[in-house]
Order: sequence, then structure tokens, then C-alpha cells
Amino acid sequence: MMPLIASLVQFPPDELIPDIGFRLETLGSFLELLKQHRITQVCFAGAIQRPSIDPTLIDSATRPLVACITAALAQGDDGALKIIVKIFEHAGFQVVGFDQVMPELLPPSGILSHRAPNLQDRDDAARAAAVIAGISPLDIGQACAVANNHVLAIEAYGGTEWMLQSLIARSEAWPSGGILFKAPKTGQERRIDLPAIGPATCQQVKKAGLDGIVIAYGGVVVLDVATVISEANRLKLFFWVRESLL
Repeated sequence: MMPLIASLVQFPPDELIPDIGFRLETLGSFLELLKQHRITQVCFAGAIQRPSIDPTLIDSATRPLVACITAALAQGDDGALKIIVKIFEHAGFQVVGFDQVMPELLPPSGILSHRAPNLQDRDDAARAAAVIAGISPLDIGQACAVANNHVLAIEAYGGTEWMLQSLIARSEAWPSGGILFKAPKTGQERRIDLPAIGPATCQQVKKAGLDGIVIAYGGVVVLDVATVISEANRLKLFFWVRESLL
């Protein structure tokens, strides 16, 4: 069975051609359209920015959802997405994570690169995990950079690439070394907005002067695992899928 691809009109996919385009102002009509297509499951994927709402475009089917949509836009990322999931579930759809659809996107645990993290890298990973757990209630981000137990940067609204670019811009402020760490927030809705890395992440990490990438096992999507491992090896980075008890 072929999937039905839908996207917000303001944020079309880079490569796929959507079957349906919609706006938040017409979300109610979009949900009805999905039912007409006999859709029962919905999987969210990709990144978007928060769209502006044009009140003049809100249709009659969406007016009952305006309060929920407004509340979602006022939340942090995880809080907003939890509200969106509830809207779809209340409409009768089952929301599934794309790790359920493509479980191969979650790599096995262990050190997957030729280079291995040293003792300091392992200490930095433990520190970084504590940082993400600590900021989780604030619903800020899913990544941080740590070197020698010092927190260099925390992911915020601009995302991981923005955070790493900030390190490149201020590289003279600290010696090279350290890790990029990514993990879901504590209590995060895992069916939507799992953190992700890809081959470009390796290149950004190298430019930022870091020594490797550490991700939480079972909680971070890796786009094209083989290429990520190859890039890490080419750039002499370590790539560690870390279990929480390690």
C-alpha cells in the first residue's frame, strides 16, 4: 500500500512531491480529507518552523480546533507536538513514530567507528546526558556540546546545526576537543520529533573542533547509518551509540 504524503504548504519536502498540501488554518478540513482517503495511521517526519496564522483563512471545520492550535503554538517544541498528536488522536487517527515504520533508522548500541572515545569523552558523555535530563522540563533542546566536563553549548530554537555553527564562530574561546551529544528529552513524546543526525552532522562536528558524536541508544534517528559511519571514519571522529547505563 502506498503512503499518502501530505505537507504544510509553507514547508514542502525537499525531494518528495506531496499528494496533499494544507495549512494549520484548514487543519479540520485536512483531517476530514484524510478520512475520505481511508487513512487510519499518521506518521510525522521532517522539520518545520512555526507557521504564522492568518485568521482570515480559518475555515469552519477548523474553528473548533483554534484553541488547541493556539495553545500548541505557545508551547515549547515537545509541548506543542503533544497537543498536535492529541488533535489527530481525537479525530480517530493512530499516530505512529517513523522509527516504528523504519526501525533500521535506530542503530545498534556500541562504538560504530574506528576511533573510540577515551575516558574523558566518556565522562563528557555522562555530563551531557545529565545536562539534557536537567533541561528537559524546560523543553529547550535535545543536544549539547561538552568538553572536559564544561558545557560549551546547548541546542535551542535554531537546532543542532545552529549550535555547532556558534562553536565554529567562537572556536578561539576554548581548546579543540569534546563531544556532540544528542538524546530525547526526558518524558518526550517519542512518536514525533525524535532527535536525528545524518552525514552532514559529522562534517559540522569536525568543523566545530569536536572529537566525536554520542547519541542515546534507541532514542536518536540516524539517517543513512552506513554513510554516517563512513564519514565519521573519514573525518577521524568517533561515533558512539551510548546505552544509558554505560
